[in-house]
Amino acid sequence: MRLLITNIKQLCQTESAGSNLEKVSGAGMADLPCMDNAWLIAENGIIHSYGEMKELPNTHADETIDASGRLVLPAWCDSHTHLVFAGPRDGEFVDRIKGLSYEEIARRGGGILNSARKLNVMDEGELYEQSLERLHNVCAQGTGAIEIKSGYGLCLEGELKMLRVIRKLKENTKVTIKSSFLAAHAYPIEYKENKEAYIRLIIDEMLPRVAGEGLADYMDVFCEKGFFGIPETEMLLEAGWKYGLKPKIHANQLHHSGGVQVGVKHNAISVDHLECVGDEEIASLKTGNTMPVLLPGAAFFLGMHYQPARKIIDAGLPVCLATDYNPGSCPSGNVPLMLTLACTQLKMTPEEAVNSVTINGAAAMELQHEMGTIKVGKKANLILTQKIPSLAYIPYDYGNCPIERLIN
Repeated sequence: MRLLITNIKQLCQTESAGSNLEKVSGAGMADLPCMDNAWLIAENGIIHSYGEMKELPNTHADETIDASGRLVLPAWCDSHTHLVFAGPRDGEFVDRIKGLSYEEIARRGGGILNSARKLNVMDEGELYEQSLERLHNVCAQGTGAIEIKSGYGLCLEGELKMLRVIRKLKENTKVTIKSSFLAAHAYPIEYKENKEAYIRLIIDEMLPRVAGEGLADYMDVFCEKGFFGIPETEMLLEAGWKYGLKPKIHANQLHHSGGVQVGVKHNAISVDHLECVGDEEIASLKTGNTMPVLLPGAAFFLGMHYQPARKIIDAGLPVCLATDYNPGSCPSGNVPLMLTLACTQLKMTPEEAVNSVTINGAAAMELQHEMGTIKVGKKANLILTQKIPSLAYIPYDYGNCPIERLIN
């Protein structure tokens, strides 16, 4: 199958064939290479060539798209989601409006435990169908690669159910999917007074099954006060490494919890959330290769302060954005909306924001050699926008979908 896209108003995030871009950091995040009035050829799902229209070769194509007035970009890479869940938590939304905090709702049996109750009584087939519909919705908004976590089972069968659904989504769609094992998301009610026993359950029973069935790429832990502290997080990450599951960590959402430092210490692929980041966390990040992943959608929905993106970028570090799509704190997988929040609330430029959900999003899933830029040999995992005046129009025109088509 040979696809030809012609008259591209602007081909964005181009990378030369001789480059080996891993991620962009610091001042480099403001640089987004683009080509005006361009064409692109993809063959069997791989980028074959591209260039300016004045150099368009005479070639056969099975499908030709006239992209006049439109931009072409790499598809969004959403590196942090909880897309597989059993239903909404709109009642908690009302509770927060009435003044209850996220932590207070959790102490009353809401939050993650609420989602776990719903998930554990839902049939796996129904869970898959609900999740597939959500996946189709985020793809319509330009997402071409996504990470999905477990963590709403909080028991062996529930966690396996979620991970099997993620695997089925991977098998039955064209979307590139990475999975994370997140049984350490919260303590089930029956283990509230015996937390050590739940950690042993994860390590001794869940991990061998998850790894044995090849159900996960990563091991995730919610490292936060009131959830999993530093000693517990380290024990879990070390156990995950023994089964080949690289770490990802929920860190520093509610407090300066030490999660960033423990993530860097254990060579985590990413540390995610980062509402609470200061000089100590930044100094730690500068000593390793762990990707800082910011989730402004959760800060927006919970009415929390936003992540200090400018402080992180100005320190010379990379920034990745992700949606945190989940039923409690961010019931949206809309990446263009996250770009708007990044620009208006985190004070990132449109170029920085796009870099954060393309090449840096790919890097946060170890996909930077397959996608995230327009490069010969990478997957033709592409966004064709609506007719728009500029790249900046994507975050500017918030609330409207700028995507005409996802090509993958």
